[in-house]
Amino acid sequence: MRLFTLRQPLRHSFETSSHRKSGIEHILVEVTDTDGRTGWGEIASPSDPYFGAETTVTAWEIATRYLVPALLGATGDDPADLESTWSRVRGHEFAKAGFSGAVWDLYARTHGIALAAALGGTRDEVVAGVSLGIEPSIDELLAQVELQRAAGYPRVKLKIAPGWDVEPVRAVRAAHPDLDLHVDANGAYPDDDEAAAVFARLDREGLTMIEQPFGPHELVAHAELQARLDTDVCLDESVVALGDLRAMIRLGAGRILNIKVSRMGGLGVARAAHDIALDAGIPVWCGGMHEFGVGRAANVAVSSLPGFLLPSDVSGSDKYYESDIIEPPVTAQAGRVRVPTGPGLGHEVQVARIERDAARVYDSAASDVRDTALTLG
Repeated sequence: MRLFTLRQPLRHSFETSSHRKSGIEHILVEVTDTDGRTGWGEIASPSDPYFGAETTVTAWEIATRYLVPALLGATGDDPADLESTWSRVRGHEFAKAGFSGAVWDLYARTHGIALAAALGGTRDEVVAGVSLGIEPSIDELLAQVELQRAAGYPRVKLKIAPGWDVEPVRAVRAAHPDLDLHVDANGAYPDDDEAAAVFARLDREGLTMIEQPFGPHELVAHAELQARLDTDVCLDESVVALGDLRAMIRLGAGRILNIKVSRMGGLGVARAAHDIALDAGIPVWCGGMHEFGVGRAANVAVSSLPGFLLPSDVSGSDKYYESDIIEPPVTAQAGRVRVPTGPGLGHEVQVARIERDAARVYDSAASDVRDTALTLG
């Protein structure tokens, strides 16, 4: 089993309510069985603890100290059984998700089926949307929206934050009255009268959803807001475990769920969340964490499940990166991405490139860690 820390510069810097980033650092997981077959997963944790508590540093520590030993002692190839090997580890969902992706990819490759088929997917293509960060000006935001609409994407998500909300949304809506548009606050707003006024104004802009307006633990505040709005509230950071999803449904804290494989701890949990939401009549979509090709391909596979009724963050790799680590890269045509039919992820991982460019490598066979001095551009 090997782990690789890989850094890639973004083609266009991306700003949320917490910070701006110009590059991404993720950990890639390679699992090899006794017959030499390999599966790949991606730990897509952020470098900084702003989205959640996990970072690339904590994920590496948990992976090497707990998840690798747990998986090395496992037998069989059933993904659910293999995912259970790390059930004693609480939290650290991003780290777990990388290992989950690797064992699911290995399972699908071993059985000669596509990952989407292994998960129960029913679509041969999925609708993709794009997520746009906070820009230095409204004019620059409008230019980005025009660029993505020209590329064929039917849905645009705008990051918002206090002071950057109503005016940019109104400008985009005025320029694109028919656009499937929604906003994402990443929990940046307090539950107070000023925020309530902002959301009341956004409620008049014909948005598909308002995503995660309040902090992760504010389920009651989300329920009270949803009761006041016509616009659907979507939860992201608030739903980590399946119990969180059941609480969301019981409280009426939102009408839409963003399923992020990384946030929820892997493909098995993501599929279970999809099933619960489908039974409750809650549409879901797959959110992204600027994944490289490995994680992006896994997101495409899970987005093929029948309950993913809204465009997912599975836009083409070329939107974010000059080149990718899988061949062929994930591409979108007229805002749609084909679901691969080849074994596993349906893409070949560029192992030589990963080995060459990795900033840090762990090899369980050698109990060895190699560090290099790569920096982001």
